[in-house]
Amino acid sequence: MSTLKKPDLNDPELRAKLAKGMGHNYYGEPAWPNDLLYTFPIVILGTIGLCTGLAVLDPALIGEPADPFATPLEILPEWYLYPVFQILRILPNKLLGIAGMAGVPLGLMLVPFIENVNKFQNPFRRPVATTVFLIGTAVTIWLGAGATFPIDKSLTLGLF
Repeated sequence: MSTLKKPDLNDPELRAKLAKGMGHNYYGEPAWPNDLLYTFPIVILGTIGLCTGLAVLDPALIGEPADPFATPLEILPEWYLYPVFQILRILPNKLLGIAGMAGVPLGLMLVPFIENVNKFQNPFRRPVATTVFLIGTAVTIWLGAGATFPIDKSLTLGLF
């Protein structure tokens, strides 16, 4: 268990530091040797050991050689770009698709201003922001899942 030193608020040196806004690290658990000597090396060696263990147990395989004359039928981006890829894929006009992709960060920048007069942190007391978040999350999941389907089944997710 760590050593915890209670502050002596009658100490004039501590009172002077607290008056200046300093002194919050004057008491409590010291960084040396508790963190720097014991915790950090264990975390660093544990991370190295975990990465080495994963590399030994599940090595990355070398795939087939690249063929510049055989393009795959469906080229997909990384998973986190599926929703914007789907926007670009389903809109018939590519300029409209790029405008839709640009609308995503613009919409995210508008989120703080949706209910800026409401100072509550509870999502149940912020109905507009909560509704926008839930609808945006549902549309993002729907677009992301649709990007993995062929274009003719991507909007219905193959259900209809």
